[in-house]
Amino acid sequence: MKPNFLIKLVFSILSFVALGMTTIGAQTLNKPTPADNPNLPGNSVWTAACGSASFNEYYVNFTWLPTVAADNEFILELSDANGLFTNATELSRVSDKNTSFDFDFKFALPSNTRGDAYRFRVRSTKPAKTSPQSESFEMYYIDFNTTLKIREMGDTAPTPAMKVELCDGGSTTLEVYNVPNAETYRYNWYRNTSPYTSSGYGSSIEVTEAGYYVVELDYGNTCSGSSNTQSLSIEVQVGSSVGLNINPPIKAALCTGETVAPLEANMNYPDLYYTWYKNGNVIQPSSQGAYTFSIDTNDVSFPGDYSVKVQGNGICTETSDPVSITQDGIFTVSRDNPANMVMLPGNAITLNASSDASPVTYQWYKDNVALSGETESSLVANSVGVYYAEVSLSGGSCATSTKAIETTTVVHPNTFEFKIDYATEYINCFNTSVALEIARIDAVLSDGSKMEVTSDLQSSFNYQWIKNGINVIGATSKTISLINTGENGSYALNATLGSFNSISNDLSLQLLTNESLTITSTIPFICSSGDTAIISTETNLSGETFQWFKDGIILPTATEELTVTEAGTYQLTMEKNGCALMSNQVIVAPFDDSLVTINPAAKEIVFPEGSSKEISANGANSYQWFTENNVLLGDTATITLTMEGTYMLIASVNDCQVMKTFVVSYQDIFGVPNVVTANGDGYNDQWVLPNTYTKDPEINVIIYNQKGEEVLNQFQYQNNWPEANMKFPKQNMVFYYTIKNAKQTLKKGTITVIR
Repeated sequence: MKPNFLIKLVFSILSFVALGMTTIGAQTLNKPTPADNPNLPGNSVWTAACGSASFNEYYVNFTWLPTVAADNEFILELSDANGLFTNATELSRVSDKNTSFDFDFKFALPSNTRGDAYRFRVRSTKPAKTSPQSESFEMYYIDFNTTLKIREMGDTAPTPAMKVELCDGGSTTLEVYNVPNAETYRYNWYRNTSPYTSSGYGSSIEVTEAGYYVVELDYGNTCSGSSNTQSLSIEVQVGSSVGLNINPPIKAALCTGETVAPLEANMNYPDLYYTWYKNGNVIQPSSQGAYTFSIDTNDVSFPGDYSVKVQGNGICTETSDPVSITQDGIFTVSRDNPANMVMLPGNAITLNASSDASPVTYQWYKDNVALSGETESSLVANSVGVYYAEVSLSGGSCATSTKAIETTTVVHPNTFEFKIDYATEYINCFNTSVALEIARIDAVLSDGSKMEVTSDLQSSFNYQWIKNGINVIGATSKTISLINTGENGSYALNATLGSFNSISNDLSLQLLTNESLTITSTIPFICSSGDTAIISTETNLSGETFQWFKDGIILPTATEELTVTEAGTYQLTMEKNGCALMSNQVIVAPFDDSLVTINPAAKEIVFPEGSSKEISANGANSYQWFTENNVLLGDTATITLTMEGTYMLIASVNDCQVMKTFVVSYQDIFGVPNVVTANGDGYNDQWVLPNTYTKDPEINVIIYNQKGEEVLNQFQYQNNWPEANMKFPKQNMVFYYTIKNAKQTLKKGTITVIR
């Protein structure tokens, strides 16, 4: 067990106390934290993970409390790059740590790990519970560490040009072309050594300005430096525009199937290279002499904005303004029923089509064969097959246009499969109530395949909930709510529809009793080794199975009252209907006499003779003030003193007593002397200061000779300078003194020593 586990254990216990929790379920899982790699020299707790084929070994530490099932497994999971666990990745799974409250997971980064906000969490399987998420971490698997190659998009020569001439006001695209799966990486682009982020972080950027451009793979702030992927630079120069445009088309609004003249660039040179775009996407890659483009109006996606880019020796790269091509005679059609429909034998179902145009005609098809006479918007289908309708629009600027709706597959089921689940998050012996519901209905077809029909058919079935093989009276809806431990058991759902009868999967239910178990202690403190506290509960434990815990450890006692002589955190568990009902936690603390305070807090209190000083105490249940002769002065929290001397306070906190002494002195009324007659006659032989400067441990007295050398430097000056054995070579010697505390100089002056 690691030395810091006790600290983590106490922290976990105190966290529950702070939250006021009376039950903690079966366990407490703490969030995982980075840990030292024992296979590396020194302390190697990581702050960012940079994995690769040559190194990919990391550790996280995990702590938990207090018990899990013997066959429990702990699972370490990794979030996605945004810190979300919707599709968590399992990194490690252990089954031999069910008695180790503090251990390390070993894991390797998946090869697709790239991001700055990854998090960890740990799940247990028995009981099912999930830890809090870890802090976020920068994590990258460096699987590509070769120099990147860049070129102007469309330059497919074996050795692309490293200089591009761009027309003024035009644009071109630079791209990385030597990275497999290039779209899965982030890239850092630079122009003249400055970050160039206006086009994002993809493998290509659109540029409009002159400069030198380079790119590197983005492996985060920590990992990028070790990947060495920065490309050579490509120079972009800006020249004069040649006025590239697309010649105005004869017709811009086209009908489906219409034959039209191709689009043509106004620069029609066979030695130049042309790239055609629709809506900004390449539809014809760079090709020499391809200054025309034919639009296929039979392609339903032909409408859009078309443009062309020209490249070649002696001209600057330029892209034309777009030409908009639209579709004439546009209308839409839709299928007004699900894509898959289950039809019970002997029944029929109705299929529907619709359109936003008028007038239209319909023709229905089954298995791609036209159905004679079925020319309405609805079709009654009485056999299995694949159905769709063709919708035709006549008139307007275009000839007849026809569109097909999406297909509907109609099938007969062999049987149905039902799956039920908990309606909300559920943990055995944790929830006090839960609802069960239908999660999914599948029609099982003759070939064994399944078709989900939950939304279509769940209202068509008749239902009966079953507990431990017996029908639950009155439970005939799609859901069942369970609210007390008397309903614990194994549940299933029987569903019937005509001749079909299906029984769902089983779900076990073990609710925790909805009652509280409260313990109290006779005293909150242990004053000394002989003190005892009695911890008990008003709940009748007679005949019950119960256990006492101290600091999360089971105590070997079976008494209904617990007598404790040691400080600790105590808790009681009682078995109720197969579950462990856990009490609140009671903390019996070692007594700390700092709980009782005296104000003023100084051990020596000074006030002028003839006046008085009010002294108060705090933190106890009762107080007694005594003189140094043990004469009782008072028994309240506050007392007023008029005489100097030594005083004592005896304060009681429950059964614990605290004794504190302090000294009261009269404040001196004389000032700081400036003459000392060090002749040994017993009068004025030493430099004596008022109590104000000698009793406070924070006040520093310093004396210097005429050379500026320290001859005394003392806190809580003892009024003992000069000492009897000191020699003074001159009759009248002058010394200098400074009296100060930590914040300021309180007094400065001279001392003349006459011998």
